[in-house]
Amino acid sequence: MLEIFKQIPLYRFLMYCNETNMEKIVLDCGAGGDSPPLTLFREYGYMTNGIEMDLAQIEKANNYARKSGHQLKIQQGDMRKLNFNNEYFSFVYSYNSVFHMTKEEVCKSVNEMKRVLKPHGLLFVNFLTIRDFRCGTGVDLGENQYEQLDDNIPVIHSYFEESEADKYFDDMKILYKESRVLERIFEGERIRQGFVDYIVEKI
Repeated sequence: MLEIFKQIPLYRFLMYCNETNMEKIVLDCGAGGDSPPLTLFREYGYMTNGIEMDLAQIEKANNYARKSGHQLKIQQGDMRKLNFNNEYFSFVYSYNSVFHMTKEEVCKSVNEMKRVLKPHGLLFVNFLTIRDFRCGTGVDLGENQYEQLDDNIPVIHSYFEESEADKYFDDMKILYKESRVLERIFEGERIRQGFVDYIVEKI
């Protein structure tokens, strides 16, 4: 029985990927954690590759992979400067990762993901939006960028207007875009999270 992963929007991306005739080779930018969604792609026959900056998160992902019997090929890397050749991957995604940096760095990262993507390849990226409950808190860096604490560690978060990130994909075909606001109970409190998801094709 296949595991159900919590990164639900990636199921839609997988559906789009499966509908192409591209070679099944995928890159996850931000691939660490104890439930790596690269496993989902592996279960559907994809050759998987992942990069992650945090060594502890890589170890969590590799522990999961060993227990599940998968070879995910996750290595330490920086999405702002990907160590892969141009047009190497058919599919690239970054789920809940790219917004943990300044908007200048976000732009560099998106351009790197586009660089390593084959013509007609598909890219999934999602961004935090200003509708998120944490927008406006922490150290204000300007332009809806804030230094905030995650597990008592200072982390930069960038928040976007609903159509602000469209400019990153002016040279691509937007296949799917969804603005989402989630309300859920977290540690006994009701919180609101805002995201905008993109699935785009390199043309």
